[in-house]
Amino acid sequence: MNIEKVRRAEVGSFPIGFGTYIKKMRGEAKYKTNLNYVDLMISAIGCLIAMSLISILAISIGYPMALGPIGASCLLIFGAHNGPFSQPRQIIGGHFLATFASLTIWELFGRSFLTIGITLAIVIILMVITNTIHPPAAASAIVAINSGAGWGFIPCMVASSLLLVLISLFYNNLFQSRQYPKHWI
Repeated sequence: MNIEKVRRAEVGSFPIGFGTYIKKMRGEAKYKTNLNYVDLMISAIGCLIAMSLISILAISIGYPMALGPIGASCLLIFGAHNGPFSQPRQIIGGHFLATFASLTIWELFGRSFLTIGITLAIVIILMVITNTIHPPAAASAIVAINSGAGWGFIPCMVASSLLLVLISLFYNNLFQSRQYPKHWI
């Protein structure tokens, strides 16, 4: 084995050839879903109930910008309730951690193109380390730093997350085909 092959193996076969690089971008196969219309309607009604109630909360306390990230969380908690990113720890912990980190960075460094990017990078690292990965929480971080929402945004995100999990807990378990959560911690 020559030295170049050993060096490439040590760094995960980087760099790869240009042809291989382009082939990876094509993907593998077409993903097909089996659409279950009853389950789709159950999910849609769950989202309707949750977002209606959470909208009342968020708007009444002055943080309507929370509805975007929470809406994305609704899609996961009702549309993919079994998924790893839909569990209570990920939803509540992800939104709290992302919002707190974002506001801390904003407080220390202000808002700029660089701090917005740094915020997302730090949020990703923190969520992976704490096992609270929840993609919509990244949106919470960006909304918090980009809007300058202030520290009052944290209680809004936590309350909205808790309410979402609570609604999902009662709603999803009404149906024979659903169980929520799969795990708490």
